[in-house]
Order: sequence, then C-alpha cells, then structure tokens
Amino acid sequence: MVQLDTSWLQHVQKPARYTGGEYNSIVKDHSTVDVTMALAFPDVYEVAMSHLGIKILYGLINRREDAVAERVFAPWHDMEEMRKRNIPLFSLETRTPIKDFDVLAFTLQYEMSFTNILNMLDLAGIPMYAKNRDMDFPLLVCGGPCAFNVEPIADFFDIVSLGESEEWGDEFVDLYKAEEKQKDSRMVRKVSYVKWLKFLVPIVLHYMM
Repeated sequence: MVQLDTSWLQHVQKPARYTGGEYNSIVKDHSTVDVTMALAFPDVYEVAMSHLGIKILYGLINRREDAVAERVFAPWHDMEEMRKRNIPLFSLETRTPIKDFDVLAFTLQYEMSFTNILNMLDLAGIPMYAKNRDMDFPLLVCGGPCAFNVEPIADFFDIVSLGESEEWGDEFVDLYKAEEKQKDSRMVRKVSYVKWLKFLVPIVLHYMM
C-alpha cells in the first residue's frame, strides 16, 4: 500500500480525489482473488466518476468472488509532485501501485485524453510501448468509442476491445485465469480468437500484415 503524507495533501487543491473511501466502493484482499484489474479513466476524478460505463464494469467485475476491480484516474498537475517523492500511481480503493495489478484497462472516451494515458503509464512506472513490457507488468487493455480508431496508440496496448466491454468481461477473466496469468504472447493471441469480432490485438495484426 502506498503511504500518503497528509501534510503534503494539504497543498493539493482537492485531496479527496486521491484518498478513496467513498460509499459503495468495494475493497477486497488481493491475496484472496485470482485476477486483479485496475479500471483507468485518463482524466481527473470528477470527470471519471461522471462516466456510467466505468461504474458498470466496476460492478460486473467485483460481483465475482475470484476477481477484484479498483479505480485509478489521472492526477491533476498539483499532484504530480509524486514523481519527486517516488510515489507510483496507485488505485483508490487500496492504494496499490498500478504496476502490481494483473490487468490495466483504459477507457478511450475522447482522443484528447491519449496523452494522459501515456502520462499515467509513466507515473505508474510501466513502459509505454507494448514491445518493451514483459510478464512483470500488467496486461494493457483499452476500449470505448475511440477504440474503433486505435491506430494512434496501437503500439501501447496489448488488447483492444471493440464495442461494449461489458459483454466480454466475464469471458476475459475466465481466460486469464485459465492461462495462469501468463501475460505474454500466448495469452494475447488466445484473446484475439475469443469472439474475434470484439477484439483487436495489435501485435497479432502486425505479424499478419
């Protein structure tokens, strides 16, 4: 768990953006589940929490006893002093470093947020390019309206979800468990054949072209 200095938070404009603990938030012990997923919205807390889709996915994943979903949002510029303090980007529920999750899933609601995605990866200590990540890092997934034109950021993601991600959440978690959390090309390639009309896997398409 990331420890936050309360004296530092006094200088942040809206510290409640980073402390969590809201009503209806779900906290689970990561050691009791098989799959941990961070749901990332690349904008500030207020914008992210106004989005219904992330709340639906949050509920769908957390209703499973074998999985947990936590939230992470883009920090405002007054919080980016976390770089100087060597504080990695963390989840709201348990303040777990994002790089310690099994899956990191971004929603692509508008293209202006793409640079925020790269900034969040940098804050989390996760290599931006998929080719530079190994099994020590989370599997990066994205979906949402802008996923239909994902080419500008295809090099950064392992899996792209087309359409409504709510339709494949359970199937994805089941496949991840079956592959024993092998976050490598074998897992990625198998996902590309699950409801293939729903997925794009940039690395697979690269080798096919």
